[in-house]
Amino acid sequence: MKRFFSWLVLVVGLLIIAFVIRQCRSGNAANYQTATITRGPITQAVTATGTLNPVVNVQVGSQVSGNIAKLFADFNSEVKAGQVVAQIDPVLFQATVTQTEGDLANAQAALELARVNGKRTQELFAKKTSSQADVDQAVANLHQAEANVKIKQGALDKAKADLEHCAITSPIDGVVISRSVDVGQTVAASLQAPVIFAIANDLTKMQIDSNVAEADVGVVKIDQNVDFTVDAFPMQTFHGKVVQVRNAPITVQNVVTYDTVIGVRNPDLKLKPGMTANVSITIAHKDDVLQIKNAALRYRPPDATPVEIRRTSTSRAGRPGEGRSSTAQEGRAERTVYVWPGGASRPRPVQIKTGISDGIMTEVLDGLKEGDRVVTAELTSTAAAPSAPANPFGGGPRRFP
Repeated sequence: MKRFFSWLVLVVGLLIIAFVIRQCRSGNAANYQTATITRGPITQAVTATGTLNPVVNVQVGSQVSGNIAKLFADFNSEVKAGQVVAQIDPVLFQATVTQTEGDLANAQAALELARVNGKRTQELFAKKTSSQADVDQAVANLHQAEANVKIKQGALDKAKADLEHCAITSPIDGVVISRSVDVGQTVAASLQAPVIFAIANDLTKMQIDSNVAEADVGVVKIDQNVDFTVDAFPMQTFHGKVVQVRNAPITVQNVVTYDTVIGVRNPDLKLKPGMTANVSITIAHKDDVLQIKNAALRYRPPDATPVEIRRTSTSRAGRPGEGRSSTAQEGRAERTVYVWPGGASRPRPVQIKTGISDGIMTEVLDGLKEGDRVVTAELTSTAAAPSAPANPFGGGPRRFP
């Protein structure tokens, strides 16, 4: 019996020791939040906002001043090239045409008289009954009469042109998207042509004028695929392609952006001019690659060495929804992450190489394998004291009561 109790005490002691060791290890493991390295597709994109516009948008104005007598088109009216869309009161212009026609007829009569006088003077000079001065005067009068006829003819042509411009026509086939005047309103074309209609050529083909930040415009290329949404259809994703990256900078409050034109097909006419589009330009896409959460790239323990801090703080992945690309830098970047090996009391630093990022996950090129567990945050310093994730910009983790 003594031997039995001795063995029983020994077994119980071993069980107690094993239980304590297990509790200590589980308590240490609870200090860290981890994520598993997985495989899957990843897409790097540049986000921006823009405005939907027709590809061809013509503003139809008036070259003459006057009252709007008639309107032959309204909002959403379909018009053809050459169709009259508005009429300015032509009474004054018709009177000007009549007046200039009379002036021209008067000038032509004066020309005929000058020709007769010139011919008569030549005959008298041939008979030695007129002087050379009379001949020269007759020739000058003839030339003046001819020039006066040209002047009056030009005035008549201008008056007729102004009369024709009273009928405002559409220069293209399209749809009226804006009307700026009403019947009876006076338009003044003395300084600049007033806009009466805005006509879109074809609303089935539209474009997005998006503003891409200067930090991201270097990776935006023609023919890249684009996904975008509009507030009118939040559950539907539309598609397009980059057709132009304009070189003219747009500076607003010291923020420089570049107009990136995205071609969009609109066969069902759901998209309307002026809608705000939330654009995502696909820069790179890979299938079945190792992925790590960006939180693991930002994590740094309080007792990290200066070398680890420097490696962790550089080449950070961007955050989605800030008008920036998910990763502003191209190529491979060396980063330090902390791997939680099975049975260890604390994570160990591992140097890895990263690729593209979508703002949430980042591609792992080297240094990790599928199934590895990496630390994303430090939860507690003791078994009962919770804490926030470590601050990646300096100092230790912030403690919350």
